[in-house]
Amino acid sequence: MQTVRRIVLGSSAAALVLFPGGPPGTAAAVPGDPPPPAVVGGDRLGAAGVQVAPGPGAPPLPSGLTGKSWMVADAGTGEVLAAFNAHAQLPPASTLKMLFADTVLPRFPADEVHRVGWSELQGMGVGSSLVGIKEDLDYKVEDLWRGVFLSSGNDAVHVLASMNGGVEKTVADMQARANQLQAHDTHVVSPDGYDMDGQVTSAYDLTLFARAGLRNDEFREYCGTRWAQFPGAVDKYGQRGSFGIANTDRLLGKYPGLIGVKNGYTTNAGATYTGAAVQDGRTVLVTVMHPASSPRVYDEAASLLDWGFAAVGKVTPVGTLVDDRAPAGTPTAQPAAEAPSGPAATPSPQQPVVRPQPVRASHAAADGPDAATWSAVGLCAAVAAIGLLRLRALRLRSARPQGREGGPTRP
Repeated sequence: MQTVRRIVLGSSAAALVLFPGGPPGTAAAVPGDPPPPAVVGGDRLGAAGVQVAPGPGAPPLPSGLTGKSWMVADAGTGEVLAAFNAHAQLPPASTLKMLFADTVLPRFPADEVHRVGWSELQGMGVGSSLVGIKEDLDYKVEDLWRGVFLSSGNDAVHVLASMNGGVEKTVADMQARANQLQAHDTHVVSPDGYDMDGQVTSAYDLTLFARAGLRNDEFREYCGTRWAQFPGAVDKYGQRGSFGIANTDRLLGKYPGLIGVKNGYTTNAGATYTGAAVQDGRTVLVTVMHPASSPRVYDEAASLLDWGFAAVGKVTPVGTLVDDRAPAGTPTAQPAAEAPSGPAATPSPQQPVVRPQPVRASHAAADGPDAATWSAVGLCAAVAAIGLLRLRALRLRSARPQGREGGPTRP
């Protein structure tokens, strides 16, 4: 198997991080209190330190890992192959844009055009990464998403958030989506991942966001795009130009089979990275948060990807990636009017299609007699009416003088 040539800076083993009062998300035990809730994904993922269960022939974990938290998982099976402080709550940086995209991307068609207003470009943090959006210009939604994924543009995030009803609503939508994914380590304060008080996530949650997002073909296409042309300003002749943008993910196009997904960096978060690669039909997901230096995030992610592909089937999983949990009140089937039709229509296994059923004459509804009953009643009534009319005609004929047959009579 091909590997990426890497420079490992330092050789110290990953430090053991202890959490006062127990694993993340649990409170200190008090006599008489009920037991703490189970850890999402498995109890071992709530324990501090390295979690791995090697079997015969399993490769050793890479040396020199310095990330404060990391995780390796099989995207297909959901098995967590190894982890280090998987539920430690840390600042996310731009990796939180995966949750933003997973939440908002399905809401707008790629070819929709939006004119950017001045207010939509306000409120971004100092030093934010930008793609270069200008007010009073039109942008396609697909261009805005390229700005999000390739340039990690907070300006593109804020424009899309405005289209979604505003930053406040988008933050609430993202939090609701995180809860649906059971990403309970995540607290969303800003949609772009910029350093904000209380904004945290975990390696476990970021891996959930990546797995969910990659199920969307558009998400997968955007995060795997290496470069693109982005709309520029209008010159003095009224012609609109464009400029090139490149994906800031340093492993994209270099690590064998890499398909994305998102990198990030802020002063408070340090470097964060979630990557996915496909080799021999298997997809491995890796998340690394806050290593000793920013460039190391790519080296450590690549070494964990190497390990993950080599370890599949040779280690006992230490946890699992939980599945989406549908929110209360979500219908489990499409209404009949929305059901697809035609030979190419294929029902989704998550949302079965309800098709109209033929009406059977023998089926009696609870609201009244069926058609067969009404037919019988009508026939009887018709026969009775004819009989009464004939009887009345006979009586009239017998009571008056006879004229011409079939003609009127006169007094």
